[in-house]
Amino acid sequence: MKEILDNAKQWLSNDFDIETQKEIQHLITTKSPDLSDRFYKDLEFGTGGMRGIVGAGTNRINKYTLGKATQGLSNYLLKSYPNTKIKVAIGYDCRHDSKWLSEVVAGILSANNIQVYVFEDLRPTPELSFAVNHLDCHAGIVLTASHNPPEYNGYKVYWADGGQIVPPEDKGIIDEVNSLKFTDINFNRNAELISTIGAEVDDAFWKASLNSGTFNLKNREDLKIVFTSLHGTAIKLIPEVLKRAGYTDVHIVEEQATPDGDFPTVKSPNPEEPEALKMAVDLANKIGADIVLGTDPDSDRIGIAVRDTEGNMKLLNGNQTMCLMNDFLLQNWKKQGKLNGKQFIGSTIVSTPLVSEISESYGVETKIGLTGFKWIAKMIKDFPELDFIGGGEESFGYMVGDFVRDKDAVTAALLACEMATSAKGKGSYLYKELLELYTRHNFYKEHLVSLVKKGMNGAKEIKQMMIDLRSNPLSEIDGEKVQFVYDYQSSIKKNLLTGEELTINIPASNVLIYETLNGTRVACRPSGTEPKIKFYFSVNSNLDTTNNAASVEFDLDLKIKRIEKQLGI
Repeated sequence: MKEILDNAKQWLSNDFDIETQKEIQHLITTKSPDLSDRFYKDLEFGTGGMRGIVGAGTNRINKYTLGKATQGLSNYLLKSYPNTKIKVAIGYDCRHDSKWLSEVVAGILSANNIQVYVFEDLRPTPELSFAVNHLDCHAGIVLTASHNPPEYNGYKVYWADGGQIVPPEDKGIIDEVNSLKFTDINFNRNAELISTIGAEVDDAFWKASLNSGTFNLKNREDLKIVFTSLHGTAIKLIPEVLKRAGYTDVHIVEEQATPDGDFPTVKSPNPEEPEALKMAVDLANKIGADIVLGTDPDSDRIGIAVRDTEGNMKLLNGNQTMCLMNDFLLQNWKKQGKLNGKQFIGSTIVSTPLVSEISESYGVETKIGLTGFKWIAKMIKDFPELDFIGGGEESFGYMVGDFVRDKDAVTAALLACEMATSAKGKGSYLYKELLELYTRHNFYKEHLVSLVKKGMNGAKEIKQMMIDLRSNPLSEIDGEKVQFVYDYQSSIKKNLLTGEELTINIPASNVLIYETLNGTRVACRPSGTEPKIKFYFSVNSNLDTTNNAASVEFDLDLKIKRIEKQLGI
């Protein structure tokens, strides 16, 4: 406790502003238990950036922790691009502190003689990724905490290709940041180097989105759409993109249309949660809509609800959405005669294996990387001789084409409407299309369990859980023998039945995956952005006809429950 108090007292010096000193002094005076959480560690600048609760302290998001990150980024840019006029684009979302923090960040960059382009108002994260390329910037920054609770904010860094930073840039920037003290931050803003961007970038983004996300379809006006931005940034772009594409029957959930960092109508502004889309689904049922679209605060994730076989609205999970989108894109590329063996689909190690089966049926390769869209963006950079068709991950993210290098709910929303319009035009519907995919391949059912472990003790618990899983590996899952263990930390794939070990040729990460002879998979991964450990389950079964889908899904759900019980989670 003495070490924490000593760390806190350093923030009472004149190196910090009066408001910050007062905030810390109050915590010390009142002996607040919050003081320990604020100073027991430094909020890390990780491989993608930072995310945390806003407030004073080393383990918080504030002008000093973000300032040190930005100074480190500035130093790295200046070393990487000597004798160059460096340019950086900045975007921000609807959170209470995003705008002023973006101004702090812009000021530090400008103080380091870097040209800065700041969006005039909140914008979706994928537009920031697009802007980096569109404006020929060397880097980009977005202030967002995605779908985290209101008290959070964050900071993500993008490199010159428009993708989030990956090796070697990530380590180089982290080393620069870690070498700094708070007193090294240059806050001497140079207003002449800060420009505002807005409408011109919006227009270019709309055109690129329409070019990648629309196909030769008729009767778009017949699709009845409900859209909610969940108080976030998507309201700035999605209605306009749909309108420009020819979708005229769009109904916005007005109670959730105004950007608001409190997210007052939802417990969590996360379209992965059915509860978050309840108002949208209620409106859809009231007006007889075909499809519901919902996006998270920074508009990179998308939730899609469609009518099931009984006519009820059903939220597709991220794996289902990704598979439908991949299949639709591959169909259209095939129709256009564009498949020649020089294309690929992107996916991740914790996403459904069905992705690879679908791609393979079209003769297209699936490249699989670590969790996070920066790895899919890196694939595009690493294989310039190949065309990127599309890619996604289970956590409700999808990217259409390579004009954006991050998950993009704007173009994904447009693509979802194209898919629904196409299905409706042939007397079908999206859920039926999904079931027919299962009959052509296998019925895959995925499930995610996230265990929240907050604070110092939580971090220790998560670490110990991964140690235990490595020390005592599973030999069977629901009565099925485990064939493979993929340990991405040691980069070893081990066949438990033969003892053979192979090297995994992707960057090391703290992830374990168990796979049985029958293709049942359990993946374990601590979250990189939240105090959680995540367990991903994937089970599958043959589906001979869509009429049997309900009974097959029931059996798969029971199997998942048995596995949860076996693991004690």
